Amino acid sequence: MRRVLTRREFLKITGLGLAGTVLLGGAYVVFWGRPGQVSGSLTGVARYAPGAYRVGEFVIELETGQDGDAFLSVAPRSDPDRLLWSTIPGESFVSAARGEETVSQSSGHFFVEDEIQELRVDQTIDRVEKMGASLVVAGRLVGDGGDLDYTLAFSPVTEGRLRFVAEVEEPYDRVYLTYASSPEERFFGFGVQYTYFDLKGRKVPVFIQEQGIGRGEQPITWAADWQADAGGNPYTSYASVPHYVTSEMRSLFLENYEYSSFDLREEDRVQVEVYSSRMSGQILSGDTPAELIEQYTEYSGRMRPLPDWILGGAVVGVQGGMDKVLDISDELEALDAPVAAFWLQDWVGQRETGFGTQLWWNWELDEDHYPEWNLLRERLEQKDIRLMTYVSPFLADDVADKESHRRDLFAEAERNGYLVQDESGEPYRIKITDFSAGLVDLTDPEARAWMKDVIKDELLGNGASGWMADFAEGLPYDAVLSSGADPKSYHNRYAEEWAELNREAIREAGRGDDVVFFNRAGYLRSPEYSTLFWLGDQLVSWDEHDGIKSAVTGLLSSGLSGYAFEHTDIGGYTAIDNPLLKYHRSKELLMRWTELAAFTVVFRTHEGNRPGVNHQIYSDAETLRHFARLGEVYEAWKPYRMKLVKEAAETGLPVVRHPFVHYPDDPEVYGLDYQFMVGSELMVAPVLDPGEDAVEVYLPAGRWVHLWSGKVYGSAEEGVYQTIPAPIGEPAVFYKEGSDAGRRFREELERRGVL
Repeated sequence: MRRVLTRREFLKITGLGLAGTVLLGGAYVVFWGRPGQVSGSLTGVARYAPGAYRVGEFVIELETGQDGDAFLSVAPRSDPDRLLWSTIPGESFVSAARGEETVSQSSGHFFVEDEIQELRVDQTIDRVEKMGASLVVAGRLVGDGGDLDYTLAFSPVTEGRLRFVAEVEEPYDRVYLTYASSPEERFFGFGVQYTYFDLKGRKVPVFIQEQGIGRGEQPITWAADWQADAGGNPYTSYASVPHYVTSEMRSLFLENYEYSSFDLREEDRVQVEVYSSRMSGQILSGDTPAELIEQYTEYSGRMRPLPDWILGGAVVGVQGGMDKVLDISDELEALDAPVAAFWLQDWVGQRETGFGTQLWWNWELDEDHYPEWNLLRERLEQKDIRLMTYVSPFLADDVADKESHRRDLFAEAERNGYLVQDESGEPYRIKITDFSAGLVDLTDPEARAWMKDVIKDELLGNGASGWMADFAEGLPYDAVLSSGADPKSYHNRYAEEWAELNREAIREAGRGDDVVFFNRAGYLRSPEYSTLFWLGDQLVSWDEHDGIKSAVTGLLSSGLSGYAFEHTDIGGYTAIDNPLLKYHRSKELLMRWTELAAFTVVFRTHEGNRPGVNHQIYSDAETLRHFARLGEVYEAWKPYRMKLVKEAAETGLPVVRHPFVHYPDDPEVYGLDYQFMVGSELMVAPVLDPGEDAVEVYLPAGRWVHLWSGKVYGSAEEGVYQTIPAPIGEPAVFYKEGSDAGRRFREELERRGVL
């Protein structure tokens, strides 16, 4: 059975009984555990303060144990013995500091060092007071430099969401909230996390940035750091989110946009820190993971249903001009491969840099590269295939060097003051690879309108049905914004605003819900605005840090934080072609990644940053046939996919899910790293290691039908592990016995001759 911590169990674990007296303990300061963690004592509690208080549909109680140690707890009014949140008896739960961070940055990579100058960790509770619908806990944070007033206020948002706000006076600009956990509690979510699905035992920073190249895989991480400080680490992410769900059915998120961190390194507690004098967040109430996701996505926003056209076939990424596109289209047509769109990111032209083949970041059609663009579009439309393109908020500052350009968007934006500035008042030029670029200032209404016009005129005006809306995680920490907004808090918000701008441009153009753009960068509210997400730039490798395995982890973690429609570049993106270090996409890796992607919401290829060294879907006849077959597999479950897309728009549940979403009472599922469910009916265990033709699968209690053979596996009484044959072309996929969706999926594969 899943673990849900009750009040009585909590008191037993902490060695407390129930009592009615209050002990005022002596003050002390402790730095507990490893560096960076703070803790103090609850040194005084007003004698009239203990008691239970109703706040909306929640009960907040301040109580004491037999030895007088006080603690604060939150429980649902319908089940007051079930703790959603509780502090540690006798210890402070609000602390504060005055700090100064030093942030260095390099091409979207950020390095944060914090110096704490004054710290207040001991705490008193001087009053607990109902104020309208809210409950306010107030007191002092005690230190050698004098006392500091604080408040911790709770207020109801909905029946299942309780807001908390911890606040201290400036110049104190660090707030810490410390509360209880249990050794067995697992922590999931935090947006897109690539390396670890369970974050218990780790400290998770929440600050969006480039994910890095390697992220711990060696020697590539060392090499990327040595060359450009670009290696990353296990927590760097384009879309980290201050939100989690636990195995004990507890969930919490912050509403702050400033840098924050969740310290889960100690087995008995959580410590949340935010670089602000005010920490705001919400505690969620739900009995299942699905209920908690639904509660969270009420706040984050839910993704609107994807249009049918993108769910019906592959999105084929190609670079190289009209003839190449039409040749590949004809080859796929000959194999009856379902194709929804060709994604031509090189519509703006290409350049060669030290990183590989990159685009000209000047968002207009390159008529030399695609001289017959309209003819290409018409030819594809005859096959019911759409065109997709590419855009970002970056504008290259060297467009004058491009032989053929009609507009110089950087020059236009600079002339009108539409770019993010540096402290000297000049456009903030960010080094990319061999060139630099400026960022559009999204706090400037005129700049936003101008950028929307670029999208409407240059992308939609040239017939694009969608695009990759790249970047948005790299706003410099010391940028100057036209609105006067603080870049320290706007950094994470910038990604949300970029998605919203794209959505507004589509709406203003009268295109409604027919256009699809996909983002990699995101934050709390991004699901409300974005139409689709992708995981960013994985390494063309098998590893768990930055390769195919990290793609599975990213799919599963992001789905818990509202990113219901998430997908991955088939085959990965980043290739390295150095005499001393080579990462080239292999044929086997591409084929296995194709199998993985066939069971995600969107089935899209990418040639990568160095197409010439990567194996491509069109590199040989066998690979192309494999891709076409898996495209048919993807198309065969379209009716179920459309149902899941509708469900996601209504409830926030992701299409791809970790098994714990549906089996929270089975402790075995918490140890599954690279196995996932599609909705509630399909179980998928992709092959993620080279040279393997079988995979171990855990099947929760019940009977499961093997998709390819029709053989029934599993046990009605208990979950079982099974080793399943998985030759190339047949990843381990099961559906529940009796599932209509599974049965129809297999029947459609039989009708198509795929089985």
